[in-house]
Amino acid sequence: MEWGLSDLPSPVVRDDEVTVAARRRRKKVAFPSPGSPVASSVTPARSLLRNTPASLYRQAVTPRVPDVSSILASGGRTPRYTHTPRNAIGSLNLDDSDWTTSMFTSPVSGLENTSFFRDDTTNLSSALLKEDDPGDAAATSLFPEFLTSFLKHSSSAVFELLEDYQTLCQDKVDVLQSVVLRAGQNSKTAGVRWLLQQENCSWRLIASLYRDRVQLALEDDMMTDMVVPSESEKVVVEQLFQRDAVIRQSQLVVDWLESIAKDQIGDFSDNIEYYAKNVCWENTLHTLKMRRKSGGTFTVPLVTELDPDAPFRQQRPLADLDREDDARLLKNLFTLIRAGMTEEAQRLCKRCGQAWRAATLEGWKLYHDPNMTSGSIELQPVEGNPHRGIWKACCWRMAEEEQLNRYERAIYASLSGNLKPLLAVCESWEDCVWAYFRVMVDSLVEKDLMSSGMAHQEVETLPREYLEANWTMEKVFEELQAAESKRVLEETKEHYHVIQKFIILGDLDGLLEEFSDWLTASKPLPSHLLRFMTHLVLFFRSLGLALKEEVCVDVLKSYVSLLIRDQQTDLVASYVGQLPAEVATAQYAAFLEAVTQPELRPHCLQLATEAGLDVSAITKLVVETVREGDDTEFTHHSQTLETTTNKEDQTKIDIIDWLLFDPTHRAEALKQSNAIMRKFLALQKHDAAKAVFSKVPEDSMREIYCQWSGVGQTTPLPAEDENAIREHLCIRAYLEAHEAFTDWFSHSSSAPQKPAPAPEAKFTEKVANEMREKEYQASLSAWSCRLDVLTEDVKERIYNVLLFVDGGWMVDNRQDSEQDSDRGHQMASLRSLCLPRLSFLLLSVLQSSSRHQEALRLADIVSSDQHRLYQVFSKEDLRRFLQKLRESSLALLDRGLDPLGYELQP
Repeated sequence: MEWGLSDLPSPVVRDDEVTVAARRRRKKVAFPSPGSPVASSVTPARSLLRNTPASLYRQAVTPRVPDVSSILASGGRTPRYTHTPRNAIGSLNLDDSDWTTSMFTSPVSGLENTSFFRDDTTNLSSALLKEDDPGDAAATSLFPEFLTSFLKHSSSAVFELLEDYQTLCQDKVDVLQSVVLRAGQNSKTAGVRWLLQQENCSWRLIASLYRDRVQLALEDDMMTDMVVPSESEKVVVEQLFQRDAVIRQSQLVVDWLESIAKDQIGDFSDNIEYYAKNVCWENTLHTLKMRRKSGGTFTVPLVTELDPDAPFRQQRPLADLDREDDARLLKNLFTLIRAGMTEEAQRLCKRCGQAWRAATLEGWKLYHDPNMTSGSIELQPVEGNPHRGIWKACCWRMAEEEQLNRYERAIYASLSGNLKPLLAVCESWEDCVWAYFRVMVDSLVEKDLMSSGMAHQEVETLPREYLEANWTMEKVFEELQAAESKRVLEETKEHYHVIQKFIILGDLDGLLEEFSDWLTASKPLPSHLLRFMTHLVLFFRSLGLALKEEVCVDVLKSYVSLLIRDQQTDLVASYVGQLPAEVATAQYAAFLEAVTQPELRPHCLQLATEAGLDVSAITKLVVETVREGDDTEFTHHSQTLETTTNKEDQTKIDIIDWLLFDPTHRAEALKQSNAIMRKFLALQKHDAAKAVFSKVPEDSMREIYCQWSGVGQTTPLPAEDENAIREHLCIRAYLEAHEAFTDWFSHSSSAPQKPAPAPEAKFTEKVANEMREKEYQASLSAWSCRLDVLTEDVKERIYNVLLFVDGGWMVDNRQDSEQDSDRGHQMASLRSLCLPRLSFLLLSVLQSSSRHQEALRLADIVSSDQHRLYQVFSKEDLRRFLQKLRESSLALLDRGLDPLGYELQP
């Protein structure tokens, strides 16, 4: 029918509306109005809400699982989502070519001109601009902050922990956004921002789905399987969502994707302002009125009627400006529906004079007549659309109509479950997943209604493939793998999207297999992704889910390695504590090996204690690893080339400090220091051995005895501890003997030099010669006395080693200890290496001091069956030893004594 064109008001002529660019210069007016409510995109609680939903079936049907935090721990309820509009994207680009890109930014996407900073981030962003990599600098604090949140929440408050994770990520996204906008496009900073945006979205998805899954595990199966007959579509579908976890969780995925889109598009404050507020197609209307008044002909064919179907029915266009406005409006409407803001889309239609279009978005509501079951005399309003089947069939046919705008087709496709037209405008991975899951929920709902007998006959007019489609979550992602869009295929392989896919499917084994592949790939993972993987594994553990333990261990070990590499010293112990005991000991020991700053060592041990690690086993392993780091075998002294202390030796000397911070580790410190000194003695690195010996506190032996008696023990020390103490004393005796010989040798080689006599031609020179001779004789006498003292000292100390009490030097007193073959071999080797050498040194000292008779007595000691020192001499050593004794016998014969030093009998 024709409108009464003469009765309609003529629009106000716009002076600067000739071009779109000119129109956009006008002052922007935000919509929706500040007072208008915004449709919630949160899945409601299991008790039905009566508000009009923002997403199909959402508030009328989809139950939200009660807060699991209230079940697992006391405290207030935790909201599932936090829908604070984020203006990070700013103005929404309404060009047909890239509307999706403007909503979902990637690390390399362009930035929009928008004001995004908050007062509390401005100063921080200014400081970050001075950094070489401001993105990494701004996000580094996430590592300690995540640990703080993890330690703060017990395992019974896991969903509060997830909310903390989301908040931390979002705060960093806000900071990075302000940095990017102030510094210009920076690929690194934009990349970090994108990673954190994806992580935030992933935590939101995990919290949503696992609240439902945990609640499902806690519910009584008998209650969830009960079905009550009903005459109401709404009640039937409500029961479906109550009992069917798949459809409920599929709707949660839809809600999640819509919440992301809602956060991205912001509050529409910079969108196109539609000039007409109440009149639809005002330019076409104005043109028709002017032509009727002037009686002119149509140079450009336009519609002659202005009902909603006129352009399609008459196959005539609207005015150019109206067509442009319509296209822009339809895109905005679809954007709102994609964000789950159906009510906002309807308000927008009414603001633009298209209330009829708002009505077409209303017909999806499920029919419910409360008067059928209430039993009340007073009539109650009926809800929903009693002819929803007819409405849905019409929507399907409109989505199939190729002459319509593609966004208009997509709008009605989303309402009727028509997948193909909907996918035609989906350009990103998120969009496609949303389209598939929305259609899947729609299909499952219709099937249940048909099986319950509630569906109208008009539903049968829908295509057979829709009614018979067997949608599953797995099938959705199989379809995505075969998508025609190159962008979607690439995004399917992105790490976060892979994680989100497996989270949706609930396939933790598949997820951990992916983790394993990523960890073994040649390309290193981004540090924030590895942090996310680690805390995701810890979250699953806290729920008690069955996981592939070896992969979880690999993820934690990789994260620990990352923290060590980035010098996050204070964080390492807490994450190592999440590993199995043996692995944790090895990991933390490897970390401590690299801690060379003396002031950090006690701090690291304190952190290990707080994390519940076995500090004793860790410090022992650190020392053993460093001690056994080289393959040098025990060698004969004559084969040793280098005896000075090198860098590797100093490392072994310093590593013993790890066992000295805690007095309860003194016994282990004694054992490990003995092992290090055995190696040094075998290599004749006496200075290095002395350095290790000086590290061990003098009160160590007393401390060991006190600790043993302090625990109420009256029996002797364990054999291992007692043997370690004896070995320590053996090494001390040897070092003292060697030091005494060094002093003697140094003194014997510094004898005073006899002054050369000057010519005695003059009296003064003669007196000077006599004075020098007296000084020489005094010095020589003092030197000789000192030499005698040192000779006695070195003789005594070497005899202390050769005649060591209770079985001999480097021989254990207690044989009831656990046998250590390496230690036994080393101690036997040291006896063969050191005792003959000390004997030769003593022999040299005695012969140099002309104490040949004492030198011969040494032969009696070596050959004595009491000490059996001859057993440690090789044949070559015995031959040389006897050769030395022969020299002493010859010297005694020269003095007129017998070969043994006794006076000759007449």
